[in-house]
Amino acid sequence: MDKIYLDHGATTPMKEEVLEAMLPYLKGHFGNPSSIHAFGRESRKGLDEARRKVAASLGAQPEEIIFTSGGTESDNLAIQGAARALENKGRHIITSAIEHHAVLDTVMHLGKNGFDVTILPVDQYGMVDPQDLQKAITADTILVSIMTANNEIGTIQPIEELGRICRDKEVYFHTDAVQSIGHMHFQLQDQPIDMLSLSAHKFYGPKGVGALYIRKKTRLEQLVFGGGQERKLRPGTENLPGIVGLGRAIELACADIEGKKQKLIKLRDKLIDGLLEIDDVLLNGHPSQRLPGNVNVSALYVEGESLLLSLDIKGIAASSGSACTSGSLDPSHVLMAIGLDHQTAHGSLRLSLGESNTEEQVDYVVEVYKETVTRLRKMSSVFKK
Repeated sequence: MDKIYLDHGATTPMKEEVLEAMLPYLKGHFGNPSSIHAFGRESRKGLDEARRKVAASLGAQPEEIIFTSGGTESDNLAIQGAARALENKGRHIITSAIEHHAVLDTVMHLGKNGFDVTILPVDQYGMVDPQDLQKAITADTILVSIMTANNEIGTIQPIEELGRICRDKEVYFHTDAVQSIGHMHFQLQDQPIDMLSLSAHKFYGPKGVGALYIRKKTRLEQLVFGGGQERKLRPGTENLPGIVGLGRAIELACADIEGKKQKLIKLRDKLIDGLLEIDDVLLNGHPSQRLPGNVNVSALYVEGESLLLSLDIKGIAASSGSACTSGSLDPSHVLMAIGLDHQTAHGSLRLSLGESNTEEQVDYVVEVYKETVTRLRKMSSVFKK
């Protein structure tokens, strides 16, 4: 069987339609969008059209979309920008224990520089309790940042309820939706969300480009200084080919979300059922309130890196968690936050399905996984025979 890619949570292959949309801006339409001559005006059309596509896909207004280099920059701009803009009003920021490091590390940095930080716990499924958020908000709270869906275990948070709590308390609410675009419907004009981060390469677009939705009247202070691009919040000549690619990618991703979602859920549940047939294999994350393509399991008495390498030899690309921390020997902070011990966390595997995956591939992965876990356990000194 050909190689099987089950790491769409790390990145997705760029679609041909996205590349086709980008090509004119890699060749003939090379002008600077800020230039007023014909070359610049042609490029400006592409920039404006991409902004309209992103806004339409999210149920937002074009002027509420700021282009960035990706999810990490969007998270930083939202959190640091809001903190600096509102520090005279308050210095308390709330987030959760399972956020991506782009959020957690940014919040912790602010915590070392004069801000108070509250890290909300999660339950065994990785879910934030809205009552915990309600209790944590004080008169000094200026910002809450809770991700829409977790990148490792796939748990989808009750974003609407969390956002309403913040709206009632007049506190900014930011959500990292990097893993959610193309899997969930957004109508941001009607949702209690003030800022939302996204990244094109998670939904079959190019790497190195993302966006931040900023609701009108939301105050942010710029972090980078230079020109007047992107309302001065992200100065510098725009990555026009990437932005055009993002616009086309999100347009495609948000078309027939329900149909694509149901296909992935069918494959996901088939994969989960097959993996859980093995003794001492545990599902991590919420059993139903999870991303349609996310599967995260832990095999007891198995070392995760050995499992990954064994699957790779068999042509299966997977992950032990977030690709951004794959070089770390520490167990996943997400798995530790849901109560797993070190040994169980180290035996975790994330399989993230995408549009090209098939039932035949799922059957093969289950077969190989079973064989691999059995073999590795026979080699383990802690396996209970």
